[in-house]
Amino acid sequence: MENTVIDPQKLPGWGIDANPENDPTYPMREPRLNVTQDPNSKQRPSQQPVDIELLKSIERDHISSVFGESSPPSGLSGMIRRYAFKYSESHYGHWLPLLLADRVNVVEGVLSDLVHGKVPNIFAEKGYPVEWKYNRTAFVVKMATIAAVTTGAVLLLTSKDKDKSSKKDKYRSRGGRPSHFPYE
Repeated sequence: MENTVIDPQKLPGWGIDANPENDPTYPMREPRLNVTQDPNSKQRPSQQPVDIELLKSIERDHISSVFGESSPPSGLSGMIRRYAFKYSESHYGHWLPLLLADRVNVVEGVLSDLVHGKVPNIFAEKGYPVEWKYNRTAFVVKMATIAAVTTGAVLLLTSKDKDKSSKKDKYRSRGGRPSHFPYE
């Protein structure tokens, strides 16, 4: 199969959602790409039937004529996505929850696999065998960084417990009151 370059301006209906009265490139680009060339540019294409939950930006008064329906929002990640779509697309309250929802959705997928008796091969799904084969240096650096951060986190979390127990021992040796001398 040969890859052919297709000019999007020549596709029927390309740019149908564009508002010709709101074109920031008006002085530089005339005539307007395909919107003015298409005889049906004033007609919106027929609306895809909405039979799933659809999250819509608050900036748009209508939904797109065509939309994906492969994974409607569900579970905790769906709740986070619904929360995100209460905010404008120019607000961090929209994009940061969507990033979080993607991470939560990954965890939900792994848990769903485990519940259905399938153990996911996370090593292969993350592409580590291919990275080991074609980009070994970056793979070793990545794994060493993960190991160092994990070791540091474990040491940091376990060292706090030792500090608390040594402070308790100091208080006990002084009758419950702290010492004002640093070496006692």
